[in-house]
Amino acid sequence: MAEVITPINAANQALLERYLEHLRIERRLADHTLNNYQRDLHKLLQIAAAQPVQTLPPHTLRRAVAQLHGAGLQPRSLARLLSSWRGLYEWLAVQSEVGSNPLAGLRAPKAAKTLPKALSPDQAMQLVGASATDDIASVRDKAILELFYSSGLRLSELVSLDVHYQADAQHTSQGWIDLDAAAVTVTGKGSKMRTLPIGRYAVAALRAWLAQRPQWVKQDAAPLFLSPRGARLSPRTIQARLHALAIKLGIPAQVHPHVLRHSFASHLLQSSGDLRAVQELLGHASITTTQIYTRLDWQHLAKAYDAAHPRAKRKD
Repeated sequence: MAEVITPINAANQALLERYLEHLRIERRLADHTLNNYQRDLHKLLQIAAAQPVQTLPPHTLRRAVAQLHGAGLQPRSLARLLSSWRGLYEWLAVQSEVGSNPLAGLRAPKAAKTLPKALSPDQAMQLVGASATDDIASVRDKAILELFYSSGLRLSELVSLDVHYQADAQHTSQGWIDLDAAAVTVTGKGSKMRTLPIGRYAVAALRAWLAQRPQWVKQDAAPLFLSPRGARLSPRTIQARLHALAIKLGIPAQVHPHVLRHSFASHLLQSSGDLRAVQELLGHASITTTQIYTRLDWQHLAKAYDAAHPRAKRKD
């Protein structure tokens, strides 16, 4: 059955554009985040139809959320959607366009907690330890792998890295490396910047890539990781290259960049036990987000117990 497209009130559309401009300029949200806001708020405008968004009553919004959940929208997506809607109404309250937030007290259903997937230490070492060939792409990929596993970067953070910091009319760096200091600076969620250490293996791999990189530099010399055409390497290309390498090495797990981030966090926590340090390195705003890795650590210990402890072995 074809989806019914609800016409959007022109005043509501103008309101949305004003709010998105506020998010872009005042809060300096990334384009990807802005696109998510626009998509979620577009649903709100469809629900409002000809009615001004400012006058939607709480019961209408509650019913809409229930219908979206019933249609299959998952709790995490609903939580993000409600956060977008709530942010709009909070902004409207500041603008004195609404008296109170009609979404106050409305929460999305709780999502089932799932453990992030991580490679075993042996699998991680097999993956990042794969030797680079004489091929330039192989040298680049080696640097990417070592940097992922050394610093636990998000894919978006790694893709946005420049060789050096720069700020001019055309481009302001969102991240850059300093190999002399063995550090990388990145812009994470909420436009928050953090500086992380780079391990010696990653430094060596990056130096090897920087020695080869000039052969691919075209007009834009800023990006750290380039394609053969001289363009900034895309997230999709990195995902595909990483997946193909894991298959080539015979690693059975589904390997993608976020798996390396999870592996970095869980392996560091297993060896150090310092949850606060892991939180800082990952760029988590709340330690609650980081605590899921303690469950991974417990899972690791439980498997070791089952395999080795005499009391764990049951007789049939």
